[in-house]
Amino acid sequence: MGYPGVAAHSAKRQSVPSIQESEPASSLDKRVRVMVVQDHPLLASAIARILDGEKDLAVCGVARTGGEAAILASRNNASVALLDFRLPDVSGPAAAGMILAVKPDAAIVFHSADESESDLLDAIDAGATAFLTKSATADQIVAAVRRAATGEVLIPVALFAKAIARQQRIKTEAAEHKKLLAQFTPRELEILRLLAEAMTIEAMAERLSIAPHTVEWHIRHVIEKLQVHSKLQAVIEAARKGLIAL
Repeated sequence: MGYPGVAAHSAKRQSVPSIQESEPASSLDKRVRVMVVQDHPLLASAIARILDGEKDLAVCGVARTGGEAAILASRNNASVALLDFRLPDVSGPAAAGMILAVKPDAAIVFHSADESESDLLDAIDAGATAFLTKSATADQIVAAVRRAATGEVLIPVALFAKAIARQQRIKTEAAEHKKLLAQFTPRELEILRLLAEAMTIEAMAERLSIAPHTVEWHIRHVIEKLQVHSKLQAVIEAARKGLIAL
């Protein structure tokens, strides 16, 4: 059988992808509805066949992108989304957020070619209940989908602890950055950005419509606040602290 997926409408009709209808809900009521989000057609087809071959599972849609996945999630009432970690339009975690926005109770099972700690932590932050690598066997994929559908979380507790610690660290760093940013006036930040462009004092004065001595006064202030000794060091330190972008 063919698996329901997402195809693009012509530009003349509408800009959003069209979605093939899945089997009538009544025929799937007793089966776990699974949405496959995978941009590789052959892999998506193979996964869909594996899942649909199980008596208790039913593939209710196949999407290639995060945008298409969000549309399928809103229409097909999937219980589980088996989601590639990297998609053509958005990241897997971003796609998970799009799916959960329209189907908050969907279980997210990531399928990734990588298993770096960073990816695992991103998956946890995105609300994943399981994280499979591309080396996972068919039996492992089926088991993960079944267990995710029952609400079981298949990610080690130690990783959750690391994810929480990372979130706390990010919040702390954001608070520190906000506090640092508050120490500089908008004009001082503008001066730093112009210093990064290697503009002369005269050119900055002309750009800002202020006197050269006023520019020099602002430069002394940013050097003091950054606790450095030169304009170049001020630019480097400001970039290092995220005050400006080089």
